[in-house]
Amino acid sequence: MSIDIRNIGKRFGEFEAVRDVSLRVGPGELVALLGPSGCGKTTLLRIVAGLETADTGSIVLAGEDATDRHVRERQVGFVFQHYALFRHMTVFENVAFGLRIKPRGQRPAEAQIRRKVGELLELVQLSGLADRFPAQLSGGQRQRIALARALAVDPKVLLLDEPFGALDAKVRKELRRWLRRLHDELHVTSVFVTHDQEEALEVADRVVLMNAGAVEQIGSPQQVLDTPASPFVYGFLGDVNLFRGRAHAGEVHLQGMRLDAPEHAQARDARALAYVRPHELDIQRYSPGQEIDASGCRRGLVVQLSRAMVAGQVARLQLVPARDGAGANEGADTVIEAHIPAQQFRAMGLREGETLVATPQRVRVFLKEGAPA
Repeated sequence: MSIDIRNIGKRFGEFEAVRDVSLRVGPGELVALLGPSGCGKTTLLRIVAGLETADTGSIVLAGEDATDRHVRERQVGFVFQHYALFRHMTVFENVAFGLRIKPRGQRPAEAQIRRKVGELLELVQLSGLADRFPAQLSGGQRQRIALARALAVDPKVLLLDEPFGALDAKVRKELRRWLRRLHDELHVTSVFVTHDQEEALEVADRVVLMNAGAVEQIGSPQQVLDTPASPFVYGFLGDVNLFRGRAHAGEVHLQGMRLDAPEHAQARDARALAYVRPHELDIQRYSPGQEIDASGCRRGLVVQLSRAMVAGQVARLQLVPARDGAGANEGADTVIEAHIPAQQFRAMGLREGETLVATPQRVRVFLKEGAPA
């Protein structure tokens, strides 16, 4: 079943939770709504489910307008963050609940219900726990039971609201991989809400970045990582260093550096935001003039190593701009983060307090809104 979200808007008093959002989810697709708390992603999900009513716009399911349909008529399965299992019911009874409350003419026979629940418990790898109560399960097991209960009624659409948000990091990682495998097996059209960028990028076919009630970008995980559409997207997805400066005639001037920005060839002394990922900084020991290229342009930033931490194969360096008389610490965030291979860190024998040169290998520049161009 496809989902067409058309120009949806929703207010709560003076607060605009969702602003003119349009999105299409294709049959069998797994889409993540990603963004910070309060960005409107859960409200949008609840509107699709029929748990909230939109002020404007429409929801179309499988080509039919479902805007005014009751939640029971939408063939939607919903999985909540906090499981919402019935504590007084066994695992079996929880999963069977949706089947047993169907109208008499649609309700399966008890033998069919038992067979269906058994198949679902096997699917979520919990077939031996049918007689247990929710209090006897771990958080990860409860969430899998909640998912089995949602799947029991054969939903055409599966909606998940922060499904792993209440779990610890290790269990979250295991479950999101399991969810991706399960989706590849079932191919049910699915939308899940998360504020965890790693979760969205690992699980989803497409990611919808939301901010302040509106969509900032829609694309595959690789697309939103490689070509962020806005400063918000760049800053939200992964670690990043932000530099402020000016763009002029295809170059950007930041903290004493002059770097190429050919995409802004038409800019004329425009305020600019430049983003550099930690792994996009080349780190070398400092020697006078090392940061200057053959044309006399400063391409690197003179910094001091304030702290270093080796985690697995990566060394994470915290750098502070050095006061070298060239304006190198003007307009910078206080700390610059660089990631280099742990092997390189050990080979260089770097020590805290050393003076280094950090040279951006890739810079993404955005002209600041309202700046002259």
